[in-house]
Amino acid sequence: MSEYPFTLITDSAVWETALSQLPNAHALQSWTWGEFKSRWGWSAARYVLGIDGKPLAAFQILKRKLPRLLFSILYVPKGPALDYNDAALRRVVLAELEAIAARERAIFIKIDPEVVKSWGLEPERPSPIGSKFITELNQRGWRFSAEQIQFRNTVEMAAQRPEEELLAAMKPKTRYNIRLAGRKGIVVRPGTAVDWTVIGEMYRETAARDGFAIRPLDYYLDIWRAFYDAGIAQPLIAEYEGDPVAAVVLVRYGSRVIYMYGASTDKERNRMPNYLLQWEAIRWAQAQSAEIYDFWGAPDEFVETDRMWGVWRFKDGFNGQVVRHIGAWDFVIRPFWYWLYTVALPKYLDFLRSRSHTS
Repeated sequence: MSEYPFTLITDSAVWETALSQLPNAHALQSWTWGEFKSRWGWSAARYVLGIDGKPLAAFQILKRKLPRLLFSILYVPKGPALDYNDAALRRVVLAELEAIAARERAIFIKIDPEVVKSWGLEPERPSPIGSKFITELNQRGWRFSAEQIQFRNTVEMAAQRPEEELLAAMKPKTRYNIRLAGRKGIVVRPGTAVDWTVIGEMYRETAARDGFAIRPLDYYLDIWRAFYDAGIAQPLIAEYEGDPVAAVVLVRYGSRVIYMYGASTDKERNRMPNYLLQWEAIRWAQAQSAEIYDFWGAPDEFVETDRMWGVWRFKDGFNGQVVRHIGAWDFVIRPFWYWLYTVALPKYLDFLRSRSHTS
């Protein structure tokens, strides 16, 4: 297989066509995502391995040059895309990624592919492919990363089932709250391009209320608009008497719809708008013929101390399936600089932040 080289792709249509023919293709591997990240400090390069015009594997690499250094860091978000059942193909792709990292003078390259480690809670049902791939990564010198850029775990729902069946499978309280929201005057409508600023303000309010850090608002407005203009994103907005109280941004890519962003205000929370909003998001996924509705994110550990526990309790009510992925893995080219970047520098920044809080 090595006699068939990877091809650098510079045409968006060629790239999207190749991805559409591969399993495990993700929205974060889309041309739109790469172009978006190129406006925020990264550069994107896309490679396809094909035989006789048929793509076998593809990956989009994001590269960030480090200030004042001759080195860079590389990241393949939610990739590479390939049939992970093919052991020989897995080895070829990993070898190519390692070679690119060396050629690009990278400190390390990070991947976090959509490879399942196990399904469910207790007892977990392990994935044989996930176990084999983890073994291969360890044998090749890849390291499980302490920095998981994306959510490692998620919750998925098979979307193409009758609505009555989906509702019946939910926990009684969730089903009750969906109906309560409708009775109490919550209305969900599709959003348009004019709604992004309102959604952004709600997202900022959500972050402040729930205590999680966000990037500058322009970052989110940029990707929402880019995805929307590309026909990938759809906002849904929950209103009470015409006043927006909650919103979601859904991302449709391949056979999956992802609930990628959610926002809400403190207004009318007793009317349970988020429950009806989530139900309408699932119904929208059905209308798009999506096979999977992805709730996008679940705890790393299913214990009450996990930062995602509150979000998990809400998602759990819809009775999807917990999917645990293998997570992010790093191939290190320069160990000293890797230690400096991943261990020493974060500790130093934490120290500076602690000093600023006490002064």
